[in-house]
Amino acid sequence: MLAKTLAGGDTALQSSLLGSHDYLAMVFSAFRAEQALEDKPKVNKIRRSTLLVLALSAATLGAAPLERRFNFGSVAVSAGESAVTPDTLYTTARGYGFEAGAAISAPPRPSGATGADFCTSDKPFFFSVDLPEGNYRVTLNLSDPVAESRPVVKAESRRLLLESVATKKGELTTATFLVNIRNAQLPGGGQVRLKPREIGALHWDNRLTLEFNGVRPAVTSLDLIQVNDAITVFLAGDSTVTDQQIEPWAAWGQMLPAFFGPTVAIANHAESGETIKSFVGERRLEKVMSLLKAGDYLFIQFGHNDQKLNAEHTDAATGYKEYLRRFIGEARTKGAIPVLVTSMERRNFDATGHITPSLEGYPQAMREVGGELAVPLIDLNAMSIPFYEALGPEEAKKAFVHFPADSFPSQPKALADDTHFSAYGAYELARCVVEGIKVRVPALAAHLRLGLKAYDAAHPDRFADWHLPASPPKPVIKPEGS
Repeated sequence: MLAKTLAGGDTALQSSLLGSHDYLAMVFSAFRAEQALEDKPKVNKIRRSTLLVLALSAATLGAAPLERRFNFGSVAVSAGESAVTPDTLYTTARGYGFEAGAAISAPPRPSGATGADFCTSDKPFFFSVDLPEGNYRVTLNLSDPVAESRPVVKAESRRLLLESVATKKGELTTATFLVNIRNAQLPGGGQVRLKPREIGALHWDNRLTLEFNGVRPAVTSLDLIQVNDAITVFLAGDSTVTDQQIEPWAAWGQMLPAFFGPTVAIANHAESGETIKSFVGERRLEKVMSLLKAGDYLFIQFGHNDQKLNAEHTDAATGYKEYLRRFIGEARTKGAIPVLVTSMERRNFDATGHITPSLEGYPQAMREVGGELAVPLIDLNAMSIPFYEALGPEEAKKAFVHFPADSFPSQPKALADDTHFSAYGAYELARCVVEGIKVRVPALAAHLRLGLKAYDAAHPDRFADWHLPASPPKPVIKPEGS
């Protein structure tokens, strides 16, 4: 949920309560009361303060949710806050800070300018906080008293949270969203069998990492609260779903968080090269099931790698269907809602400009299991075809990883990948999934971000009108799978 205001919150009231040992437990209830008012900008500050006091006084005592609060740009902070200045670099001893690689500054406010202190940079930068596995409600205040800014916020491995939003000079933008973080440990001992490329990945560590990108992102404060009762959407799939770590590859799963409000967390457990069989063998399904709770969702998309004749192959008509039934049954045993997503097509045009199907019987096998077990099904396979055909053979290359040599660091050869997606292609496919949610999963659709426009895959966004700033460059390594 996004709200804009030129005034700060009730920090004085909060500070007066910080002496209470029950403050951390009470502030969570207060936070929910404040959230209910975010869409009502005409509610005056007195009323907001009154409701905050009522929420605090009514809060249930007991175990407090984990909370961390950071004030950027100033060493003067209130009790319970941690000061973040440009030289606050992350260390394991400190447990939070800026990741190395960007020149952070904290420019002084112009004479007579009001507002909070802030940190900014002319390049993308990262801020990390050590936290245990779980969902966290992130509240960011972004404001630049010097100039207009257009911040973009991503989390973990390029997971899109906040698309570019114009913030006028001196204006305060508040953004709230949920972020899921995880590690590879399993509760019964052992861990998920990670691939070498996953070792050290931002989405498998015990930190929450935020990427600040766009035009002059200016961060004034960051509040984190652990949330145990949020709806979590778990994603099980392959490289076309996963949080791709490296530009220029992207997948629809890492775009999906930007479409939800602050009541849903996306837990993307998909990984490059996976089949439905290997997802089980590497204990990834076991990890998901250890975290899945009643009311959560499990989105399942496999097919691209399953058709390959190797040790992880399953036949579409037999073994593949059996594994789908297993995923569905285990999710339902937990009280969760399984959702099937058919795999999108590859960029495989015939001479007449139409897509030639390349996924053999796997999409149809999933449709049949969905009908057999009454499981909601999002037919991304069917939606991907008009998307590609609307672009045409040449323009469709912009939705896939087609780039000339030296477009990215350590990329001496041209890239021509007709399976994996660029950020644009991944974003458009995420929009297809969102449309499927609206139709097939209405209870979850109620948690989508307000104001989303309807999407027709046959009339996609024009590439020339779409932009998402690239994350800081890393050496180019093609994902597994094809």
